[in-house]
Amino acid sequence: MRSTPLVTVRAACRLLAVALGATIVLAVTGAPASAHGQLAVSDPVAGATLSRPMQALELYFTEAPTANAYFTLTTPSGVRVDAGWQPGPDKRLDRPVTELNLVNGKWEPKLYHTGYSAFVQVSHWPEKGEYTASYLSVASDSEPVRGTVKFSYSGAPTAAPQGWTAPTNAADPALLAAAENPDRPASANPGAVTGSSTAPAAPVPDTASGATDDGSPMVWLLPVLLLVGVAVIVGLTLRPRRTARINTGPANRRRPVTTAAARRAAAARKAATGSRSTGKAQPSRKRGNR
Repeated sequence: MRSTPLVTVRAACRLLAVALGATIVLAVTGAPASAHGQLAVSDPVAGATLSRPMQALELYFTEAPTANAYFTLTTPSGVRVDAGWQPGPDKRLDRPVTELNLVNGKWEPKLYHTGYSAFVQVSHWPEKGEYTASYLSVASDSEPVRGTVKFSYSGAPTAAPQGWTAPTNAADPALLAAAENPDRPASANPGAVTGSSTAPAAPVPDTASGATDDGSPMVWLLPVLLLVGVAVIVGLTLRPRRTARINTGPANRRRPVTTAAARRAAAARKAATGSRSTGKAQPSRKRGNR
């Protein structure tokens, strides 16, 4: 009878542990992105709930946003309440962000420890519910930097400034063109911001529901390896065992196994038969004289 070697199962378990550990590391440090300038952290963070109004949202990127980058903030009812943006002080990230750089045809990871800020001014907080902050810029590698951060506001509504009107302007056409044509040379894109800009922006045309970054091949490769490891271990564990052929010739036939009750019953029948065969004959009656 053959069974799955224990060494093979242990080796598969070790491979699975390595893949799972790599997945956990990426989950903690953040999945690497192939493009530069991606969003590293925000205040408030995605999914958070604000209980007090903020004068500005703080977004930190691995590269400074372009001078014509634009940001929006939309209320639950769809009204924009952003009042322009401006760069703030840089911030050292609590957890560095890993991005992949294409060097000589190979993707090489690089850690980014500094967050470059963009402070999005908020005119007022007219209602409670879920707010959506959107951003659009272009990185130094010509790739678009776009996404959304959604959070909730539970504080008291605040009134709009006197004479305030919701912004309706669109994004800079040059920025849209650069974002839609990432294959253009990096020198053709606007440079990094060094001053301030207060021009509000239109909502970002985004296809994602949360903060988005361009993923690298490693993002989907690790889950695939993890699933393959699980399949290998399950296959080795549940693989049916092979049984040896049994010779059913007359010399190898086994007698049927009887139970204890059957043996006792057979012994009782034998004893009863023996007693009948060895017992004394009954005396015959004598006939009387006539």
